[in-house]
Amino acid sequence: MEQPQLTQYVPVLMLGILAVAFSFGMLAMSILMGKKGRRPASKDIPYECGMIPVGAGSTRLSVKFYLVAMLFILFDIEIVFLYPWAVVYKDLLRQNAGLILGSMVSFLGILFVGYIYALKKRAFDWKE
Repeated sequence: MEQPQLTQYVPVLMLGILAVAFSFGMLAMSILMGKKGRRPASKDIPYECGMIPVGAGSTRLSVKFYLVAMLFILFDIEIVFLYPWAVVYKDLLRQNAGLILGSMVSFLGILFVGYIYALKKRAFDWKE
């Protein structure tokens, strides 16, 4: 006996309705049973390491910080390209050993030149 296709989704719909009802029910219970009016105003301010919060919430960071972060992401992603090459290296060596090794050495050479360039430009120095 075959059921209509929409009736197969009734349990999923019931679970969705139950999840939404549970979420809003918990919010309503916390409002009704909470102690909102009984606590002092000092409990409602944000707590930051024992200091009273004054001024902006976040400080400005140096451009060097973002530069180092971008360089890390760049070199990290480049290193990720080495994993697939290392996994299939033995299989590829049987076919074209010189071409495979040459392409990887050129890739690492370009990566090394970029690293030396970043070192020469003092991109990794935060203190300045």
